[in-house]
Amino acid sequence: MTARLLIVGPQGSGKGTQGVRIAETFGVPAISTGDVFRAAIKDGTELGARVQSIIEAGNLVPDELTSAVVRERLGQDDAAGGFLLDGYPRNLGQVADLDDFLAARDEGLDAVIELDVPREESIARLTLRAAEQGRTDDTEEVIAKRLSIYETETAPILGVYGERGLVAQIDGVGSLDEITERIVTALIARGLTPLS
Repeated sequence: MTARLLIVGPQGSGKGTQGVRIAETFGVPAISTGDVFRAAIKDGTELGARVQSIIEAGNLVPDELTSAVVRERLGQDDAAGGFLLDGYPRNLGQVADLDDFLAARDEGLDAVIELDVPREESIARLTLRAAEQGRTDDTEEVIAKRLSIYETETAPILGVYGERGLVAQIDGVGSLDEITERIVTALIARGLTPLS
């Protein structure tokens, strides 16, 4: 049984935490573009050096480079039986890249998990996290800007996946365990089988 999943939600929706939990439940690797970029930079790969110079300049990593990094990661053995992608695709161009990659492997997505969290809740969570972690760059203004980018660039991908009948919309407010339970229940309803 394979599980090819995406988890999508605004910053502060808890998708990183839930992504790891769901990936473990279904026995697939959780692949976060942020983690993949950080690993490439830490390992000093050519790709990592390119990504680092872009990030240090304060820019977003371009689609083609992001897609190349994700394809390289999805080509590794542990992702052969499925994966959970977090942070990719983040716009319609990347959706097309992922479609092409999966089609070439004769594969498709099983589900797109949408964590639905009100904007105020995202801002409150991110502000709290910034205070706890001493992140002075995460001001309310910066957070609001990031959420706006999500709303204009990433949210439209849900329309595309929604038309394909892949989106499982999950209420992202509640305890960690409640939210995990909601996601697992929705995925089982779509015919996916957890490990245990």
